[in-house]
Order: sequence, then structure tokens, then C-alpha cells
Amino acid sequence: MRLVLDWDGTVTETDGLHLVLLEFGDDAIFDAAEDRLGRDLTLHEVIALEFSSVRAPLERVVDWVRENVRIRRGFAELAAAYDPLIVSSGFHELICPVLERERIDLEVRANRLDARRDGWRAIFRDDEPCTVCGEACKRSDVDGIGEFAYAGDGFSDRCVAQAAARVFARDGLATYLERKGVRFEPFDDFYDLAEALAGGADVPPTRS
Repeated sequence: MRLVLDWDGTVTETDGLHLVLLEFGDDAIFDAAEDRLGRDLTLHEVIALEFSSVRAPLERVVDWVRENVRIRRGFAELAAAYDPLIVSSGFHELICPVLERERIDLEVRANRLDARRDGWRAIFRDDEPCTVCGEACKRSDVDGIGEFAYAGDGFSDRCVAQAAARVFARDGLATYLERKGVRFEPFDDFYDLAEALAGGADVPPTRS
């Protein structure tokens, strides 16, 4: 069974997209978009709206991300043992520099950026609506991988987590799954998650 991880707020200690928007975006646009998430705007629409307010050069933002985005404890050890798949609603351009900084090489399924001077444009990898939740979501990223365990923390993880054979959740995702009556295992860092995985034979290490 494959291990699949969300990135922002799961692998990272704090949501990196949020940090970038706070530093380089428009606070008023961010607050208004977040208030409409799940009401009259989809996640893709919220991300597109928020990042349209970012006008800084990509190189400058990447340098800032390398300096400021912190990884949750135990991630390097977990990555070395389980070779997890990273599935993110964020962007390759903001994820891969952090992995390179940490000297960790993993498969990443994420969106792309067109960093225009008049406002960044999000290039989404999949706009087809999910047959379960009705909007483009991460379920399409796990098609064909068979049974999987999933770890996440937020709104973008809700649908895909319910397709997993085993779920590790924290923060908003944990609250949502508890409200829905969906079984999950809480975790604080990746040492917790590795210990939980080691206690079961269903997600064996993929690297020796």
C-alpha cells in the first residue's frame, strides 16, 4: 500500500501557500476568498483569485520560500523509508525548491505557476470535476495506485482522504473527519506517523 502525503500544512509546519500570500499577496483578497471557500467558490477558484494578487518575481519568492518554509520533524526519515508520493494543491515551483534544500527526491503531483508581472496565474493539472465531491480534487492523483494511506491537514484533503485505506489527519482535516464519523489516526509530526506505520504490516517500507 502506497503512502501519500499532502504538502502544505502536512509536510510543512505551516501552510506555505498562506505564508507566500501573507508576504507577497493582498491580505484583503486572501481574507475574502477564504470566507467564500466551499460556499460560492471552489478551491481552484480561491487559489486562482488569491495568487492573482502576487506580482513579485518568481525567483524572489522562491528564495524567500527556501529561507522561511520549515519541514515537519521526522520527514526526512519517513521519506527515506517509505518513498511517499506528494499530492498538493500548491505549486511545483514552490515545493521542489524546499525538497532540494532538504536533499530529498520524491515524486510530486502539483499545479504549475505562470508568474506574470500583472498577477500570477495558477495552471491546474486537472479541472475535471470529481464524481464524488463535484469539483476537481486530489482523487484523480491517486487513480491507479491501488490501496493507499493518506496524511493531510486541510480542505483540499477531505475528498481524497475518504478514498484511503488508512488516514492520518491533523488540524482542519481531523475536525472534518471527526464530524463526518470517518476513522482517522491523529499525528503531530512524522515520527508519530512512522511509529504508527511501523506498528502495522499494511504499509511496509519501500526503501531499505
